Amino acid sequence: MIKGILGKKLGMSQIFNENGEIVPVTLIQAGPCFVIQKKLKEKDGYDAIQLGFEPKKEKRVNSPMKGHQNKAGKGYFYHLREMLCDDMESIEIGQEIKAADIFEKGEKIKITGTSKGKGFAGVTKRHGFGGLPASHGSLIHRATGSIGCSADPSKVIKGKRMPGQMGNKQVTVKSLEVVDVMSDDNVIAIKGAVPGAKGQVVILKKQGV
Repeated sequence: MIKGILGKKLGMSQIFNENGEIVPVTLIQAGPCFVIQKKLKEKDGYDAIQLGFEPKKEKRVNSPMKGHQNKAGKGYFYHLREMLCDDMESIEIGQEIKAADIFEKGEKIKITGTSKGKGFAGVTKRHGFGGLPASHGSLIHRATGSIGCSADPSKVIKGKRMPGQMGNKQVTVKSLEVVDVMSDDNVIAIKGAVPGAKGQVVILKKQGV
């Protein structure tokens, strides 16, 4: 079985469960993906497949990538990612992989995406610092404060929480529940929020992979 698939975040919505309760969900266009390459343990040291997602015009593909993707005969793709697979014999080059082939309603999965970039942020926004005194003549409210360590070790400790780039990092969220799998549209409804902005590519994997 293939352990994951590529998808695109469509945005958030809400659906009703069996008890009539409203459940906030994130809709993800999961696939269809196509098998571009097979990695075999005897040759490559591990079993995996390379999936292609989102069609790409031929004129936008360079010659090496054309040669690589021509073997599958399914056109060209913007995104290529490897996924683990424990049943390589059942997989063929060019095979179409859909969301319903991997995930089912009610199971827990993990999703990896790139978080929204917030730009350069201070410690109050970036790390949730409480801030310095707000009254009694204080002129500094949202600054970092002291970062040093006196005379010993007389340096700023590595990893100190300070202002800097916030967001725009790879984030993995585990134990997300699959609320519904709409096989006709290749759309998966995930309970709660998923990292990234609308239209961003995410990776959906089986829990524990």
